Amino acid sequence: MVRIRLARVGLKKQPTYRIVVTDKRNQRDGKPMEIIGHYNPRTRPDTDVVDEARALYWLSVGAQASEAVESIFKRTGTLDRFARLKSKEATLEELVAEWESEERELPDPRTNYPAPAAGESKQKAREAARVAAEEAALTEAE
Repeated sequence: MVRIRLARVGLKKQPTYRIVVTDKRNQRDGKPMEIIGHYNPRTRPDTDVVDEARALYWLSVGAQASEAVESIFKRTGTLDRFARLKSKEATLEELVAEWESEERELPDPRTNYPAPAAGESKQKAREAARVAAEEAALTEAE
């Protein structure tokens, strides 16, 4: 069974998600059949980017959307267009043309959860210690 679901990407405590088409039995972050969009919950408001043509195609051939992806599709209007496609009100090409003609405003790229400051994660702490050691070596050399 084919599912449309989210795959987590991003750093620790800084999640972003890809909207992927994959086999239901695959792992969450396993290799997908296709990436059809992305979702960033850390922006104001959330960023939802969906390739409408591919999403409608996969839904039309029987792919099931997970609950999270279904809510994203409701926000972007994909489910409404799919219902129209199913009831034969419009063709796939007409719906894709309608989607492309809509103006979409991308949200502010700043996030609600900024990256951790230096020293808050192990990697950044090591980098801050290395920079401090280099600066100390330079001041001793003078």
